[in-house]
Amino acid sequence: MVTLRRALFCLSLLLPLPPGMAQAAGYSTPEALGEALFFDTALSKNRTQACATCHDPAAAFTDPRQTKAGGQLSLGDDGQSFGNRHTPSAAYARYSPPFSRSADGVYSGGQFHDGRAATLEDQAGGPPLNPKEMGMTDKAAVRDRLAENPAYAAAFPALFGPGTLDNADTAYTAMTRAIAAYERTKDFATFDSRYDRALRGELTLTPEEELGRTLFFSNQFTNCRLCHQLQPQGGMAEETFSNYQFHNIGVPANPQARRLFGYSTGQRDTGLAENPAVKDKAAQTGKFKVPTLRNVAVTAPYMHNGVFKDLRTVILFYNTFNTRNPKRKINPETGQPFASPEFPGTVSLKELESGPALDDKRINALVAFLRALTDQRYEALLPPL
Repeated sequence: MVTLRRALFCLSLLLPLPPGMAQAAGYSTPEALGEALFFDTALSKNRTQACATCHDPAAAFTDPRQTKAGGQLSLGDDGQSFGNRHTPSAAYARYSPPFSRSADGVYSGGQFHDGRAATLEDQAGGPPLNPKEMGMTDKAAVRDRLAENPAYAAAFPALFGPGTLDNADTAYTAMTRAIAAYERTKDFATFDSRYDRALRGELTLTPEEELGRTLFFSNQFTNCRLCHQLQPQGGMAEETFSNYQFHNIGVPANPQARRLFGYSTGQRDTGLAENPAVKDKAAQTGKFKVPTLRNVAVTAPYMHNGVFKDLRTVILFYNTFNTRNPKRKINPETGQPFASPEFPGTVSLKELESGPALDDKRINALVAFLRALTDQRYEALLPPL
């Protein structure tokens, strides 16, 4: 069924399918229904876009489409609009805790780059009604699309109670619950990368990968673990490589992304400060959620605005906070020094300046280790070194 559904999804991008054709069978669990919804283009205004359009399972649940944005931003259902941020992967998203603020004022969790969706269910409800994404006018319009599908009309009341599709709010809530249930399945979190298989004794990391692993989890030689380690100790199983906190790491603006999104002069993406739940906005300006590093080597471009194209460039960028050598502060993608932070006032210098500068051998080893975090099914997508 999974293979058929994904084949129908790919076909639907080329030729719209009659309502109900893609769902010939019933759905006995919320996960099965959620999978169908995840691939259903009927949930967008022009029936051209599904969740899987921007979170394609074949591309590690990111957006593989090449548009005039060059993969930096995702194109909406109307064929013209772009989102203002690089689409994050939906893989391993279920491990991000609900959005919260600790007693000492540290924000963490949630979905999207700014955590504005507290849970997976909240996140699933965002894109269908976003005019720059799937473009549906309101929840009632989504309910009508659900009700027109005979398989959905039978499945929703069976799984979520009689009359679920009779009301726009209950129908929409049930839809988000089903999609979130699917996103919590193993399809999104396989934990079978070279790193995971090495932990289980199924293979041995190369010497370069092993050096990168040692450096990554080191308390002395890098600062990676300060933000990209969830488990209490480095090298544990089911590490998602994110503490899900929010930081400003000094990312420069991406002029191309700003232009394509339509930002006017002086307009900037303030990150966490745009989250409605955040009150101390000035202190949180320019901060974004620490992403998982799972599949990072096959999900370029990088940063919330897609400003960097290559994984090694990202490591070199981090290294600028520790090196005093001006030659080590050159962005290889531009041939110029890395641009200044878009929001210099809130940069997490304590974390970024922790640890020594890295030489090429150690930078290459970190890149090799990050490549080893690629799920087995995506290893064929790894770019050549």
